Amino acid sequence: MGSGLIMSNIEGARGHQALENPSLVNPNTIFANNEMSLHDIEIYGFDYDYTLAFYSRHLHTLIFNIARDILIQEHRYPEGLREYEYIPNFVVRGLHYDVQKALLMKIDAFHYIQLGTVYRGLHPVPDKEVIAMYDGCHVPLENMSDFYGKSSHGHTMKQFMDIFSLPEMNLLCCVNDYFMKHNIDYEPVHLYKDVKAAIGDVHVKGIMYRAVEADMENYISYGEQTHAVLKKLYEDGKKMFLITNSPFDFVDRGMNYIVGKDWRDLFDIVIVQADKPGFFNDRRKPFRRVTDKGVLHWDRIHKLEKGKIYKQGNLYEFLRLTGWRGSKVLYFGDHIYSDLADLTLKHGWRTGAIIPELRKEIKIMNTEQYVHLMTWLQGLTGLIEHMQVDPASQSVVQEWIKEREAMRSQTKDIFNSQFGSLFRTYHNPTYFSRRLSRFADIYMASLSCLLNYDFQHTFFPRRTPLQHESPFWPEQTSAGALKIWVLDMADLDFNCSLHI
Repeated sequence: MGSGLIMSNIEGARGHQALENPSLVNPNTIFANNEMSLHDIEIYGFDYDYTLAFYSRHLHTLIFNIARDILIQEHRYPEGLREYEYIPNFVVRGLHYDVQKALLMKIDAFHYIQLGTVYRGLHPVPDKEVIAMYDGCHVPLENMSDFYGKSSHGHTMKQFMDIFSLPEMNLLCCVNDYFMKHNIDYEPVHLYKDVKAAIGDVHVKGIMYRAVEADMENYISYGEQTHAVLKKLYEDGKKMFLITNSPFDFVDRGMNYIVGKDWRDLFDIVIVQADKPGFFNDRRKPFRRVTDKGVLHWDRIHKLEKGKIYKQGNLYEFLRLTGWRGSKVLYFGDHIYSDLADLTLKHGWRTGAIIPELRKEIKIMNTEQYVHLMTWLQGLTGLIEHMQVDPASQSVVQEWIKEREAMRSQTKDIFNSQFGSLFRTYHNPTYFSRRLSRFADIYMASLSCLLNYDFQHTFFPRRTPLQHESPFWPEQTSAGALKIWVLDMADLDFNCSLHI
């Protein structure tokens, strides 16, 4: 019997159930990796960029254009690069870049490259070429990025973890593309370092800050929701603090726009230019008081006071001066490494990751197209698993395998035609997802999700089965775990679960 007829029979009998009653996910939900009760949280801390302040795509275009021009004007790169513009939907966060090979790719939680997501410049690299370069698809631990996602100390991979890295990935791909298109011989390591320096200059030299300050309405969004969250916390008597790498003048103007001129009344402590992640590890940097005009004081800091501004410093001194230790503190940030990792691993704070991409991905998951694809993909995988041991069914099984591969690619393309979902490499979690689940107690699309919960709410992670537990979870049963006595192709019954 052909796979098309079999699948048609199954669809007629069962498929429409999934489409009529899809299990929709609310994009405003807060998701838990670790059980946590807001009842226990007395102190709330925040990063600024992409946590309190959300930016429009215009900012990515601005960063790309300025960095591209810096490459041309200061690093003597070809004028022809001006032909390249920022490509909004080309890359996703969490990708790895092989500095020596000039390849951008997606890697899963087990260090395997997802074939079909390896790009040199703006074009995909054939799977056979990727396998030849890496002697398969696995990237050894010593070649992966370091703890903070950087390519240092012999690591050849750089992981792009923050949202500000989207223009950097775009620029790397565009410059690589230009050099290849014009047959220009170049050293990939130099290219990576030059692009990194150009992107850094956009921030360090204050170019981006001045541009945003001059046109807040064009670059900042979601201001009302951030204000509502901070007001709710303040009215409930919660302590609040801000630790950001951005300079005070930039933060002050942004918060004036988002919250109002009295924004500092909401916060007990404000720390700027903190130099995270060094702030969480380097005990040597003392706090320094800064006036509203940016004047630095030389006096020793014995107390962190409300209404005053501090720069640099370190977390150990912060803990000593405030006594804000352990699981009564919840800190929110968008960068899983720089904002959250050290806090949860070394200091026992609770952590919340802000993942703006989550809202778009959930909306895609809720579409009829995605529900249909995932239902069939799960069902088809079950068929292959059950029937692979039957010698008489091998020709049909091979058809199903081809169909499954096509559906997996189609599912990837729904999210992003180049790199797929931020959270999945086909069925496996991405390297990004694994780090997210380890370093964030909870995660959400934006702080506004807090408005849907009271301060007594407990977040429970969903218990998902380990592989050896699957016989006790009917929807997760593996073919090898239960003995199958009868398989009637006319009465196949699947109970497929949908996963992000």
